[in-house]
Amino acid sequence: MQPNDSGRLIAGVDEAGRGPLAGPVFAAAVILDPQKPILGLADSKTLSASKRESLAALVKQNALSWFIASASVEEIDALNILQATLLAMQRAVDGLSLQPNEVLVDGNRLPKLTMPAQAIVKGDSKIQAISAASILAKVERDKLMDSYHQLYPDYAFHQHKGYGTAQHLAEIQQSGFLDIHRKTFNPLKTWLLQANA
Repeated sequence: MQPNDSGRLIAGVDEAGRGPLAGPVFAAAVILDPQKPILGLADSKTLSASKRESLAALVKQNALSWFIASASVEEIDALNILQATLLAMQRAVDGLSLQPNEVLVDGNRLPKLTMPAQAIVKGDSKIQAISAASILAKVERDKLMDSYHQLYPDYAFHQHKGYGTAQHLAEIQQSGFLDIHRKTFNPLKTWLLQANA
């Protein structure tokens, strides 16, 4: 399922950050170079942070084309997380410097694209180009969450990355909501309704 000798360009696409209570959702698209295989590509969730970062650098160096995009918290709250994720994926593919012949997307839903595409469940553990995309999206999102920690030191974004951990929920209850919180996600949605009741 990699680009073959006929020169067909296959892009892998994956997202990072669908589940958290804070921050944008990221997506990446990657067209790997069959002449420059990258060892160790895997689903980003199975890799350590340092391994992801070293692989992300290799992908950026060796891929034929790659692009990272996002959909904002405002877009997530306006559209819903699924539609915002598909929008980020569409932006990632649109941003590639090379037009792929086919796009392979992790999951079971496809963004609106102008070229043939397939959704592949657990594609991030089966298709190297999707693994590469999952790594780029995750590393980029984690970098943003680390920068949020500098901006909002009362919230340990460098630790929980915006996910709804007990620590993060306690921080919200103690220090309140930020602009980067997704107001349509529970329990935040419920808390806001109660606060405004």
